[in-house]
Amino acid sequence: MKCPKCSQAELSDREISPGLTAKHCIECKGQWLPADHYETWKAQHGSFIPPEIPMGLNIEFGRSDLDTRAALCPECSRYLSRAKVKIKTPFFVDRCPQCGGIWCDYGEWEALTQLGLNTCIERLFEPKWQDQIRQKQQLRSEHEAMIEKMGVDLADRLFALADDLAEHPHGEYALAYLMRKVVYKNE
Repeated sequence: MKCPKCSQAELSDREISPGLTAKHCIECKGQWLPADHYETWKAQHGSFIPPEIPMGLNIEFGRSDLDTRAALCPECSRYLSRAKVKIKTPFFVDRCPQCGGIWCDYGEWEALTQLGLNTCIERLFEPKWQDQIRQKQQLRSEHEAMIEKMGVDLADRLFALADDLAEHPHGEYALAYLMRKVVYKNE
């Protein structure tokens, strides 16, 4: 079996986690996880799905130069689908839509393990999961921007007020009042 990224190197067996053997490329150091190996390993270790990907997680990770390269499945020769893992240094995980095998470029399996995503890689390829991650990342960015522009103390008070108004049956009245006081104060 040939490496899907290098195309020349033969893949050899290597244990990447206790009880999980992958096909390892000695050239690019990427790893092919056959679907049956991965599913068996997951069944033995359980599948935990974290609520979100921690964006700011500062893990030792240098994205592979081959991460942007398209690849064919080493088992069934289909193009591999890609899912982006959006952390500080984003990367793509590749998966075969036909046989379900997974390709991890150098360092990606370790990054997925640190993120807690190694037992639910297939979720990364679901549009609903990707939408949830995008929404959470957008909220986090908005939260960080609010702190940067307003300062920690005022931002914390605004977050608390927003929560209170969202739960209050007449919260929109308070919002209208704030709009008049802030936006239209000079008119």
